[in-house]
Amino acid sequence: MIEVQSLTKRYPTAVAVSDVTFSVRQGEILGFLGPNGAGKTTTMRVLTGFLPPTSGTARVAGFDIVRQSREARASLGYLPESAALYPEMRVREYLVFRARLEGVSGPEVHRRVGDAIDRCLLAEVADRKIDNLSKGYRQRAALAGALVHQPPVLILDEPTVGLDPTQIIRIRETIRSLGRERAVLLSTHILPEVDAVCDRVLIIDRGRIVAEGTPEELRRRLAGTPTVRAVFVGTVAAREDLEKIAGVLEVEETAVEGETRVKVHGAPDSKLGEEIFRLAVARGWVLRELARDPVTLEDVFVRLTHHDDAAAAAAEEAPEPAETPS
Repeated sequence: MIEVQSLTKRYPTAVAVSDVTFSVRQGEILGFLGPNGAGKTTTMRVLTGFLPPTSGTARVAGFDIVRQSREARASLGYLPESAALYPEMRVREYLVFRARLEGVSGPEVHRRVGDAIDRCLLAEVADRKIDNLSKGYRQRAALAGALVHQPPVLILDEPTVGLDPTQIIRIRETIRSLGRERAVLLSTHILPEVDAVCDRVLIIDRGRIVAEGTPEELRRRLAGTPTVRAVFVGTVAAREDLEKIAGVLEVEETAVEGETRVKVHGAPDSKLGEEIFRLAVARGWVLRELARDPVTLEDVFVRLTHHDDAAAAAAEEAPEPAETPS
């Protein structure tokens, strides 16, 4: 339903998106992640027809976003991070306006408006002015406006911003429901939301795709080195012995009253837990706790979007090579 091939967007002073390729199938929710300035918003603006691409192609519901822009835009619902609403309108009135604007006519208008109100939990404020709504209700009204014409493709930018925890759970359920029959591109900074909602994840950094896969695949392939936490009873000088274990890269040791806590970072595939347990038995240390830290999507995200920072800083500080005489 969304097909992007070698998409590039250049500005006079920068390249915002460079050679990006991905797709979103019908019945799939794709999480679109990246730090600020990575190219997420530019990509979504190109897909929704707000910006022309410099090169490459993109299709929405089979329509080319440049050559068939009208049809492509009619096939999608877009919720920007800062959605524009008409504060003087009542919620139901706004949704009727949006439905008609999208080409819905006749009795179908009120049926679809009612469905959008139900899906986005707006029944109790449907006849109130948007200007009098809380930020959370405004966000839900904007989401309802994006889906009132029941498009086959949804592009959602931070859909749960401003919602309370109960509302977030309900809207996530709505998005999951919508994703069963549509292609959904979901951009968010709330990484647990990606785990809860998305079938697949795309991470973009500095305008390029740096990882793609299910959340579990990314954790398994890209999370980095394992970390094991251990707590010993009493004061134990464990660091030196732990550093001798095969595969150990770093040991952090903290002494608190009545116990010694360590965090051991190891190389991939190292069996830190087993080796620490054997060492404790051999030394007579009493283990109070031994556990491997779970790998989170946040760990993956931080590693993929920040791993070049040190190298970039070093490159900036390095002296320029001397010119070679011709």
